[in-house]
Amino acid sequence: MGMVAKSYCLQLTTKKAPEFIDITDWVCSCVAKSKVANGFVVVYSKHTTAAIKINENEPLLLKDMEEFLEKLSPREGGYQHNDFSIRTVNMTPDESPNGHAHLQHLLLGTSETIPLIDGRMQFGNYQSVFFIELDHPRSREVMLQVVGE
Repeated sequence: MGMVAKSYCLQLTTKKAPEFIDITDWVCSCVAKSKVANGFVVVYSKHTTAAIKINENEPLLLKDMEEFLEKLSPREGGYQHNDFSIRTVNMTPDESPNGHAHLQHLLLGTSETIPLIDGRMQFGNYQSVFFIELDHPRSREVMLQVVGE
């Protein structure tokens, strides 16, 4: 068959921030559809205020992670990015004060890569793939690419 790349897009609507949305089942269904047996899977957020991370889906841990992000970069902190009286770049009519979300994203990142061997993603026992909303509820997109043979 040779090397192939199959791409998929997930449209989702977030409800709050921060919000950890487990997208593992969607990732697995895309891999199954792709029919790629050996290679890798890249899961990618198309946003600078929403991240992709692999972690454990345990309710108390998710609450701890939400609180951790708030401590690192509080929503109500003072950010130059939020001062619309001096900011002139990348301004939109519905611009929101979201410096905290950009800083949290800086620590979390845009994508995760998962090895694919014999048609199975190589997750550890407790690993799940999360889309993480950091800003405010809205429509979002996640890209997934399966590369291999």
